[in-house]
Amino acid sequence: MTRFEITFLGTTAMVPTPKRNHPSIYVRYVSAGEKCFLLDCGEGTQRQIISLGLNFMRIDRIFITHWHADHFLGLLGLVSTMTIEKRKRPLYVYAPEAEKFVPQFLSIGYAARKFKVIPVDVPYEGNEKTTIFEDDELKVESVPVKHGIPAVAYAIVEKDRVKIDHEKASELGLPKKSPIFKRIKKFGKAVYKGIEVNLTDISYVERGKKISYSGDTMPCSNMVELAKNSDILIHESTYFEEFERYHTTFEQALGIAEKANVKKLIVTHISRRYQDDNELRKIIKSHKTSFDVDLAVDGMKLVLE
Repeated sequence: MTRFEITFLGTTAMVPTPKRNHPSIYVRYVSAGEKCFLLDCGEGTQRQIISLGLNFMRIDRIFITHWHADHFLGLLGLVSTMTIEKRKRPLYVYAPEAEKFVPQFLSIGYAARKFKVIPVDVPYEGNEKTTIFEDDELKVESVPVKHGIPAVAYAIVEKDRVKIDHEKASELGLPKKSPIFKRIKKFGKAVYKGIEVNLTDISYVERGKKISYSGDTMPCSNMVELAKNSDILIHESTYFEEFERYHTTFEQALGIAEKANVKKLIVTHISRRYQDDNELRKIIKSHKTSFDVDLAVDGMKLVLE
């Protein structure tokens, strides 16, 4: 069984508070192996990773939503510490205008890195959804969003998995365990004791899990499209009352989650004007929704199986 482990390293908006660090989310995907990603990398990210018992050396891909300081200032420190720890594997940094900005922050100081930091430009104009990373198990998609500067949102999508229905296999005379199943998965069919068995006869499709993350944005149709049918939508909710700015309010985040048909909404990027989390939870509970809603706090961990 596969799972996502999502840890919130920072949940504030723009200015840190005693309780909330700058935005960053650590996503660990566990299957036969392991993949670790960062969504944004605000100031103080590496210390949060260490404090929460996570491993920054396992991170291979960092996805920056936009180049406002609260979302990327942790990059320089994190890369510097990876250098001190003698990292050798390349580190990929995805962002709008990554090829412009990543070399700039890497040029600061005299660090002698032994690994490559590879910038990957992410499209930030138009309405098209783009796959910016893909392997056998996962893909990461992005869309442009509305924030006054080039900005994007991301979705981490697990691919659908073909699973063997052992009850159906047993009805066809196949054993509970056998190398025959690997052959059937690989070739779509195989012969067992003179009988041809097709994969479609003994399998079912397990839908892949999906996590979407807004970064900073005003409400927009691109965000709804990206987040469609997400198991978890992590969306900014900078303000809990009406406010005209390049951000989303709590009620607007609810509207996006409803249109996107998500299972769970986590609101984050909380303005420092809100110091009492219990008051925010009362507001959240006062809204009846068809999906779960929760308030992100630093150190919060979710497991999606």
